[in-house]
Amino acid sequence: MNNINALIREVKFTARDLTVWFWLLVVLSLSTLSLWSGLTEVERQNASIQSLLAENKEERLSEQKKYDHWGYLAYYSFHLTYDAPSGFAFAAMGLRDSQAWKHRVRMLALEGQIYERDVGNPSIALIGRFDFAFFTAFIIPIILIMLLFDLRSSEKAAGRYALLEVTAGNRFSLWGLRALVRSGGVFLALILPLVVVGIIAGIHMGTLFLAILAVLAYMIFWTLLSVYVSAWRKSGSVILMSLLAIWMLTAVILPAGLRIAIDKTVHVPSGTDIVMLQREVVNDAWDIPREETMNDFFAEHPEWKDYEPIEDSFEWQWYYAFQQIGDERTKELSTLYRDGRLERDKIASWFSLLALPSLLERYLQSLAKTDLKSTIEYEERVRKYHASLRAFYYPKFFNNEPFERAELKKLPMYLSH
Repeated sequence: MNNINALIREVKFTARDLTVWFWLLVVLSLSTLSLWSGLTEVERQNASIQSLLAENKEERLSEQKKYDHWGYLAYYSFHLTYDAPSGFAFAAMGLRDSQAWKHRVRMLALEGQIYERDVGNPSIALIGRFDFAFFTAFIIPIILIMLLFDLRSSEKAAGRYALLEVTAGNRFSLWGLRALVRSGGVFLALILPLVVVGIIAGIHMGTLFLAILAVLAYMIFWTLLSVYVSAWRKSGSVILMSLLAIWMLTAVILPAGLRIAIDKTVHVPSGTDIVMLQREVVNDAWDIPREETMNDFFAEHPEWKDYEPIEDSFEWQWYYAFQQIGDERTKELSTLYRDGRLERDKIASWFSLLALPSLLERYLQSLAKTDLKSTIEYEERVRKYHASLRAFYYPKFFNNEPFERAELKKLPMYLSH
């Protein structure tokens, strides 16, 4: 009963503090803004996908009416691939601002098409997006620090400290409950918009629960840290600077330093290297005897070696053969690029245990499927789809099958998941 009365007392005391109300209003406003921004971006991306699907279908039907040859049709037909945003992506946009989530691929060499991409707004890709994950991970700790650093020092400055402790009898019932009320208010102001937007977006309740649980644990850490440091027998300014120094270390210095160290330790080729190598292989094929190219192709794909070549100066079998050779020559470099990114990400995930803001942001991105793993999974889906296109067209090329429009109904369609 005494604890309940003490809690009611602290709630009433806090309710009279205009500074607390100011920060709660800031949290509520910025949380709403970040979520509204994310939800708007998700809606824009979904609308863009639906629009592109309709345009791509119309364009492909137009090409199918225009050409009656498998080679020309394969060359001029574009196929849309995309990675639709998850239901929780509005809270953590992650790498969707810096990595491609849609492609228009053709039956040409694929690797260059994957890495030669449009990444959207370069400014956002550079500085990052103000989403819920960023706000919670990097800004909320500062607000908690501002609300909790002077729990004791302000009372000491007002000359009420000794009287309050004697009256309360129990330190926790005074400072602990005061910190709990302030942090609890921040938590509610932060989470309420997330719950509302999550319900509107129709996300899975399990995902929402995990996100709330992670945010709660994160705020408990910063609350306990702030309460502990505020108990130091130092002035308020020293306590504030100490807490801000801890935040700076974990939110800025450690992540930046570790990223530089990881980048130097784990070498990763660039996507540009892959694009350039593939272009060189494809372009050089025009100057190499056709027989040499076809022999290289048959060495990897003996199932097509019995095709009947034609004597024309150009044949589609040869053309698509050296396109695939371009992919195969860059396969090792592409694998190094994929594995290198995953290795860097794995190391960064372990080191993020030392930098909790990065840890929380990474966790929310994993829930939203906007992390590196999801990006690479999308790239693999594009490769599998392109392989299905080759499986559709190659029998028609190498068996010299006559063109039949009815066969177009069997053309593989891309499935997002």
